[in-house]
Amino acid sequence: MTRTTSEQGRRRQLPTAEELRVWRDFIETTEVLRSRIASRLQSESALSPGDYAVLLALTEAQGHGMRSSELAAHIGWERSRLSHHLGRMERRGLISRQECATDPRGADILLTPAGADAFQRSTVPHLRAIRELFVDALTPDQIAAAGEIAAALRGNLDPPARPA
Repeated sequence: MTRTTSEQGRRRQLPTAEELRVWRDFIETTEVLRSRIASRLQSESALSPGDYAVLLALTEAQGHGMRSSELAAHIGWERSRLSHHLGRMERRGLISRQECATDPRGADILLTPAGADAFQRSTVPHLRAIRELFVDALTPDQIAAAGEIAAALRGNLDPPARPA
């Protein structure tokens, strides 16, 4: 049976066995790494990775606050997921929500003193885990290569807008 040029073209577009092996190793390793870092963060600071992402964004924001829609976009979450998570964080006193002065449909998310304290207490242990589990496992050249790989993947996922 002969293959058409179209079938051959599609077959060539599929990853090779070696490319799939590397892909799977990459995905499995990053999942284990994320899980171990998350576990350490939770056990050492009682913060989840989601809590840390929200607190980091608010800590870095001007006035330690952001619109909820801006925060969702900043950390890459859907607004409904963020809303539920913020409810849990608000009950724990880490953040507060206030009606937005310019848009009553929106909310401003503000870092509370308790949230700032929790973030500050978690930062050194979290950075230590990143050093031990990621940085120390790689050479300086591998760190540079990992940065280049991450930039290439990000660039492929978020291509720049084309002029009209």
